[in-house]
Amino acid sequence: MTAKRRRVVINYFALSFSIGSAVLGIGFLFWILWILVSNGIGALNMDIFTFDGAPPGFAESGLRHALVGQLILALGATIFGVPVGILAGTYLSEYGQTSKYANFIRDISDTMMSTPSIVIGTFVYAVVVSPMGHFSGWAGIVALAIMMVPIVLRTTDDMLSLVPQTLREAAAALGAPKYKVILQIVYRSAKVGILTGVLLSIARIAGETAPLLFTSFNNNFFSTDISEPIASLTVTMFSYATSPYEDWQQLGWAAAFILTAFVLGVNVLGRLFIKTKRKR
Repeated sequence: MTAKRRRVVINYFALSFSIGSAVLGIGFLFWILWILVSNGIGALNMDIFTFDGAPPGFAESGLRHALVGQLILALGATIFGVPVGILAGTYLSEYGQTSKYANFIRDISDTMMSTPSIVIGTFVYAVVVSPMGHFSGWAGIVALAIMMVPIVLRTTDDMLSLVPQTLREAAAALGAPKYKVILQIVYRSAKVGILTGVLLSIARIAGETAPLLFTSFNNNFFSTDISEPIASLTVTMFSYATSPYEDWQQLGWAAAFILTAFVLGVNVLGRLFIKTKRKR
């Protein structure tokens, strides 16, 4: 076999293997989505959004308490985590740049992004829950905010680094101070990318269960008091899906469908922002 023929054969097998692997992976993905959609849609009804959790056998049972609790936790984490991430990313891009300290922070951020969420949950349990003596919504917010910070930080750092240096120099030449250059020039040029990072970080924390088991725990009743244990959609879904009661299992399927639809929607929205930015 000639060298050219050998390269053609190897290329054919490599291409066939790659296509087969992609088809297999996509097939499993659609299989999972099909099971989720077929079971989740059948369990959806208006009672889910208007009634709270109830004991097995009660017709008026829903997920309102979990939906509201999840919204509170995600909103609280966003309020605390996003500003910290944006400010830290701004420091790395605009002040730290390529210094050893800035590179060290980048390495720590990359490590935190790959840290298992249960590790963050146990950390917050040790520093927040244990001193307080009980689970609380505040602890859940802290855990989710910690998970958001490295994602927003890294995205902000990367997006600000893509802004041409000439724009900063032109603004400085006109007499604009450093903070005005950042606020009015750099942020405006990178706002789509920063917003995309924020959306992706929200999608990341929306599906987390492990850190909430160690922090906010759960609550089978409607509550907006974040100083006490509070319900979340992920933990409620886990509890209902693993229960022996059929009506609770149906609520678990409905919670899984709602959560998947939200995460998928946020990711698609983030991709659309990126696509819009590239067209511009």
